[in-house]
Amino acid sequence: MNPIVSLDNVGLYYGQSRIVSDISFQIQPGQFFVIIGPNGSGKTSLMKLMAGIVKPSQGHIQLRQKNIQTYSRRQLARHLAYVPQSFQHEYAFTVRETILMGRSPHLGLLGLEGTQDEEIAERSMRATQTVHLSSRRMDQLSGGEQQRVLIARALTQDPAILLLDEPTSALDLSHQILVMDLLENLKKEFNVTVVMIAHDLNIAALYGECLLLLHKGCISRIGPARQVLTFDNLEEVYRCILLVHESSLDKIPQVSLIPGRYLDSDLTSSPNLP
Repeated sequence: MNPIVSLDNVGLYYGQSRIVSDISFQIQPGQFFVIIGPNGSGKTSLMKLMAGIVKPSQGHIQLRQKNIQTYSRRQLARHLAYVPQSFQHEYAFTVRETILMGRSPHLGLLGLEGTQDEEIAERSMRATQTVHLSSRRMDQLSGGEQQRVLIARALTQDPAILLLDEPTSALDLSHQILVMDLLENLKKEFNVTVVMIAHDLNIAALYGECLLLLHKGCISRIGPARQVLTFDNLEEVYRCILLVHESSLDKIPQVSLIPGRYLDSDLTSSPNLP
């Protein structure tokens, strides 16, 4: 099977600053792929490269065996949808209007939505439990509600690939599970490829078929959770003491924090820390 996304020796530099470098991996169609790593490790930059938002300084990115730079923005939007970590609401669009924007790559010259577009938007709202918010303005929503609307808009795009930057970071526990189960169902039922950034290592272990652990802009480890989420790997990258154990039900590795155990002295040098 040909990979749906492929990166070959990809690097991104801003002046003399290296953001990511020597990045090579493949993502298979229908895979649940999770990117993890500490703050500043290059996760969001890597995702923006895969979304075609920024151009690599070196190397090549292919989407369905074609260089991603050869796609127009409209063509790219028919293949993948990107859900950012935050939402900038410069204009007070309603939830329904925002979600219908996901149909833009599929509309004709006049840009008018038809019955099918409305039905797809309605389906997306039901899937993300945002129907009751449809008439509300985006700037009137909580952070968690906005995040679910952005996911609904991405689903309305009807993409083959979903790229999500920490989609559960602003959600409570029940909605975290709702969103993650939704993504898992999309993967299973429609063969949607899910690529997401996660700070929660336990969520990454529960849902990710392949985990990519970034460290200082480079790949530290890549593979299934059992190979990536080990004590040695996590201690090296996160520079703190963590417990890694297998869950009793499914043998998936689970990570527990140990308060106050740092390996780098500068982590405790902040005046905000006791």
